[in-house]
Amino acid sequence: MQDALGVVLRAAPPRLQVAGRTDAGVHARGQVAHADLPAAVAADRLLLRRLNGLLPDDVRVRAVAVAPPGFDARFSALARTYRYRIVDGPQAVDPLRRREVLSWPRPLGLEVMQAACAPLLGEHDFVAFCRRREGATTIRRVLELGWERDADGVLVLTVRADAFCHSMVRSLVGALLAVGEGRREPDWPGSLLSWGRRADAIPVVPPHGLVLEHVAYPPDEELLARQAVTRSLRHLTGQPMNREQALMMRGGEALVEPPGDVEPPGVG
Repeated sequence: MQDALGVVLRAAPPRLQVAGRTDAGVHARGQVAHADLPAAVAADRLLLRRLNGLLPDDVRVRAVAVAPPGFDARFSALARTYRYRIVDGPQAVDPLRRREVLSWPRPLGLEVMQAACAPLLGEHDFVAFCRRREGATTIRRVLELGWERDADGVLVLTVRADAFCHSMVRSLVGALLAVGEGRREPDWPGSLLSWGRRADAIPVVPPHGLVLEHVAYPPDEELLARQAVTRSLRHLTGQPMNREQALMMRGGEALVEPPGDVEPPGVG
């Protein structure tokens, strides 16, 4: 996309800021991005067609618009929604969907996996499910987490959170699959929240079953205020900061890259 913008501008590509940066192999249906463009280019009615004419077939721009004041694709976001799709048991994935659905060789228990989701809702330190990045917090607020079978029998996990850290979604799926197979009890994923370190026992599922579906933003008049919240350093409400968090603060200002984002290079 940056290269395509550079061609349109006939200049060095502008910096592109995206709402969620994902691992290689993870798909995005609802990605949002912004870039600073000259007013004449931004107002060009043919910009959408020109960009899509320059992009590869697996990347499409669905809409372009002038952003309201205070908008930032990454830091103004309220929440991101991802879905992970799995076909379980002896039936095979539809060959036409093999690049977006994980084939799992054994049957999975929908009800026990759903029961295991409840303790993971809310604000927690998800360090057990994340690959830690120096200077970044692993505290996240999960707003929605649940399984269903669609009309084709595909198991679909929907997870919505204010942000995700590196490998968090794929690790959540891996832990829940262990429950679905009967190898772990339904309370096991929730118990990992108290570990305080990465849990090596959690399998990280392949990336191709994961899709960024939607990014939510507040009303235009709240965009700038949302940025301030997102850029602030997090710690769990009612709990003192640990030594690592305290070292990241001085006089109330974060000394590191703001942590309230989707970790590069993704949610994996």
